[in-house]
Amino acid sequence: MAQPIQIFIDADACPVKDETYRVAARYGLHVYVVANSFLNVPRESWIERVIVSDSFDAADDWIAERVGPGAIVVTADVPLASRCVKAGASVLSPTGKPFTDSSVGLALATRNLMQDLREAGAITGGPRPFSAKDRSAYLGALDRAVMRLRRAAPKTPD
Repeated sequence: MAQPIQIFIDADACPVKDETYRVAARYGLHVYVVANSFLNVPRESWIERVIVSDSFDAADDWIAERVGPGAIVVTADVPLASRCVKAGASVLSPTGKPFTDSSVGLALATRNLMQDLREAGAITGGPRPFSAKDRSAYLGALDRAVMRLRRAAPKTPD
């Protein structure tokens, strides 16, 4: 039997939790909402709140240790995305940008460069605000990821 599709949300600063719940409900998927502090989540049997310790990278570690092919991870954390891609998971940013084998290396390099520039004082602003266009792009990307995984799942004989 094929492993069911599961969604893992790196939830502490995720702006698309509600959108993820809507897509998961439509397809009957289990969602893990992983954070290092209490978050309100809908009371549904298919949504599981996971509270990890507040140690550095505890949520990332919890997610990375459990994902593989058939999992979808929602995160803006590039190092976590890299770990999950290596494990075979489908990874999306909250803006709908997929992290893949070919894109995650560049994303890590860009992240490290930007961090160095911020620490040197060359960049003082943060990322642009999250927009309705980002939300829409995310919904489309999540729907495509679910459909791709459903098509790739081995068919069970009747």
